[in-house]
Amino acid sequence: MSFQAPLFLLALALLPLAGWAYVRRERSAPYGRAAFAPAALLPSVAPDRPGWRLHAPAVGYALALALLIVAVSRPQATLATGVEQTMVIVLTDRSGSMLAQDVAPSRLSAAKAAARRFVNALPDDMRVGAIAFNHSVQVLNSPTRDHAEVSDAISRVDAAGSTATGDALEIALKTIAGSTPPGAKRPPAAIVLLSDGASVSGADPLVIADRARGAGVRIYTVALGTRRGTIERESPSGDIRTVPVPPDRETLRRIALRSGGEAFVTADARVLDRVYERLGSQVARERRPREVTNLFAGGALMLMAGAAAASLKWFGRLV
Repeated sequence: MSFQAPLFLLALALLPLAGWAYVRRERSAPYGRAAFAPAALLPSVAPDRPGWRLHAPAVGYALALALLIVAVSRPQATLATGVEQTMVIVLTDRSGSMLAQDVAPSRLSAAKAAARRFVNALPDDMRVGAIAFNHSVQVLNSPTRDHAEVSDAISRVDAAGSTATGDALEIALKTIAGSTPPGAKRPPAAIVLLSDGASVSGADPLVIADRARGAGVRIYTVALGTRRGTIERESPSGDIRTVPVPPDRETLRRIALRSGGEAFVTADARVLDRVYERLGSQVARERRPREVTNLFAGGALMLMAGAAAASLKWFGRLV
């Protein structure tokens, strides 16, 4: 528990003083029981003595006042809540190896379908961006709350070329940084990277993963495909040859771990859907301070109403 205006808590020190004044008032004339009748006659004049009820309303008012003081101090509690400003960048590998059909109907088709479902399932207030990459990087959509626009952009991705994973991650980090106004605090952000091949050009992806960790951006990687995956490629002489394209699972795992994220491995499009659902739940929630002033203020009003009702019922007065 923390407070945005803790100085108001100093007022709590006045409550013991008020309690002392109340006790002194009750014990002194003309407020004490002696003002009603001599002590010797009290059992006959008032056989039904109020006992604890005499002080219950005052205790209720005191507790209500304490809660109001805490409420004015604007208390905060750390809760796991949906973070409206969370930003997610989806990186889809569109290199030629994504044409392999070891994941039906192809790696790229399965990846695009699952990515679209992932984007559409995210909270409406979450900003989502999309990047496709092979040996070059293309920003399909800057972070936006228009999830349908992002989904449509992903659906138009095709496959060709080699893989530059490090460059794609670097562009994703720049996109995240550029989406925050100057001087404003950057919202929580994550990168979802789906790839099947080793990075063969551009920046070292592990170095970029370290940079992402320093920026507080976690990278979640999904290695798609089997070790038996192949594609057909034409040689310079015009011959068609079969080329193996196994996923580089170890590099993707290290990228995730070094950024503070998590790595997934799947060769099944249906499993990939569940992976994205899990990623959605992870990036959509975060533990963060949340003001709970209303809880304390509401508790104070309930105590005050209860004390007033009890005083009216027992003694015919509010105080």
